[in-house]
Amino acid sequence: MIRSAVAKEKKTTVPILVVLPECFNSPYGVKFFDKYAETIPDGYTSKALFGIAKELGIYLVAGSFPERDVQKPKTLYNTCTVWNPKGELITKHRKVHLFDVDIPNAITFKESDGFTPGNQFTIVDVGPARIGIGICYDIQFEEFARIYRNEGCNLLIYPASFSLTTGPLSWELYQRSRANDTQSFVTMVSNARDYANEYVAWGHTMLVNPWGQVVKSLKEDEGFIATDVDFTICDQVREQIPVIHQRRTDLYDIVVKVPIK
Repeated sequence: MIRSAVAKEKKTTVPILVVLPECFNSPYGVKFFDKYAETIPDGYTSKALFGIAKELGIYLVAGSFPERDVQKPKTLYNTCTVWNPKGELITKHRKVHLFDVDIPNAITFKESDGFTPGNQFTIVDVGPARIGIGICYDIQFEEFARIYRNEGCNLLIYPASFSLTTGPLSWELYQRSRANDTQSFVTMVSNARDYANEYVAWGHTMLVNPWGQVVKSLKEDEGFIATDVDFTICDQVREQIPVIHQRRTDLYDIVVKVPIK
């Protein structure tokens, strides 16, 4: 799938960025996390990722997979790795907000039974894109996205796996909301829908522009979005509606309590 997507864009002179979904190498379920967990960067999945990034000469935001802590093997994280065209690991993001929900007669899931939450913001610069990374449930927290906007990000990436309950309610809503909040491009990249799994993903990978408009989206089947992103649109929106300068920080503010990577 990665090779097919890159083949359509290979003639471009700007950096190619590929994004994968959440838990792309394992079923999404607490009972699977320990079985599929690997250390980074010497695990099987990491080796495959740096290999494909180097082969194709791309930047790769590799969704997420279960990471085993080298120092504390029983500690697992839901981790996104980012690779450059040389196959080098640039950084990684550990999911900050874990999906612990109980919706009667619909879904009960406690991600914290398998994962430990991360405690960092993660920013990566790729060409004209200044990227803030979250994973799935991270998108529900507008303060988290606001920090990325305050740090100059113009693209927010959330590998994600919403359920058949939460997907119809909020998949598009959250992306358009965060795009409008931050005047940035926002994308959530999902697994395709597979009813053979206990946890069935909503699908519908999507890209939203800084106006909150859906640029492109998939349905529930396997596929990919290939498109050019014009980041000058972010500048235009921010100049025309300068909310970053109009916020009343004498009345309210959002405070960062950890160093930004």
